[in-house]
Amino acid sequence: MPFPDELGPLLVVDYRPQWPVEFESLAGTLRDALGGLAVGIDHVGSTSVPGLPAKDCIDVQVRLSSVDETQVAPLMTAIGYRCRPEPWNRVEVSGGQRCHKLVFAPPAGARPCNIHLRPDTGANARFALLFRDYLRADETTRRAWGAFKQRLALSVPDLLDYGQIKAPATEILMAAAERWAAETGWGE
Repeated sequence: MPFPDELGPLLVVDYRPQWPVEFESLAGTLRDALGGLAVGIDHVGSTSVPGLPAKDCIDVQVRLSSVDETQVAPLMTAIGYRCRPEPWNRVEVSGGQRCHKLVFAPPAGARPCNIHLRPDTGANARFALLFRDYLRADETTRRAWGAFKQRLALSVPDLLDYGQIKAPATEILMAAAERWAAETGWGE
């Protein structure tokens, strides 16, 4: 759930070419803060897919060898990031596996983003990369997914409701992504 300073209308906007540049700035800040703990920092989610409409909120995945809250939370809070407290921001099911994660919100007033800390070898880290790469590769699916999200945001302006309705559609999308991954050898 958003912190009070993050409240606002749910808008899905056309792709913005500055999103990758803004990701790079966020990634640099995170590299400096986390040092060698970060195995990789990835631009994920809809803003990472050129041409895909998205909420104007950059999703960053930080892959760690281990998601140890006592180790990483102080480093993130030291640079102003706030740990999202909801249970779904600590555990997610991906590929039928229960996966640990932590999600951080930006400092109040900073560029909207979600920082997802996940285990490097976790199914949830793979899921985020597959989602991105599949939508980058398949223009027809990318256009359909973008149109779906725009229509959904117009008819369901509540963020929680939007996410709950989008979740089963994401499962269908990811079933197609898994077929694409198998056919192309993605991730091997």
